[in-house]
Amino acid sequence: MEKVILTNMCMIYDLNNDSILIEERKKSWKGNAFPGGHVEDKESIVDSVIREIKEETGLTIKNPKLVGVRDWIEDGTRTVSLLFTTTDFEGSLIDETDEGRVYWVKRSELDKLDYAYGFKAQLPLFFENKWSEIFSYEENGIWKYIFY
Repeated sequence: MEKVILTNMCMIYDLNNDSILIEERKKSWKGNAFPGGHVEDKESIVDSVIREIKEETGLTIKNPKLVGVRDWIEDGTRTVSLLFTTTDFEGSLIDETDEGRVYWVKRSELDKLDYAYGFKAQLPLFFENKWSEIFSYEENGIWKYIFY
């Protein structure tokens, strides 16, 4: 059986300002993406995304909705990232943590960002209610993406 790592990510959408919260990551997986992180031992997946968002942004999210799954296999390990979205949040935004800078961007400006590697491929799961999974694998040094 392969080793599995569980992660999460959440698109926080501010309906009032038509803006999406972005994290400009500077540690691992450098570039712009939605905030998120790892599921800890004995932690529910929903609790993990609420905790990660609080740690990385200062915001408390409510009612995160699962919109899809991204999974990939690398070096014999499968990483499963559960993708959420919410418009229900409160608190004060932290400008920056050791993970990176967080900031709001207008939805219309999202395509102009310098994304973390592979992040752009999963955006359809957040915006196009067509698929539930994107599976990634490397073939001859090129990453392939399959939508289900």
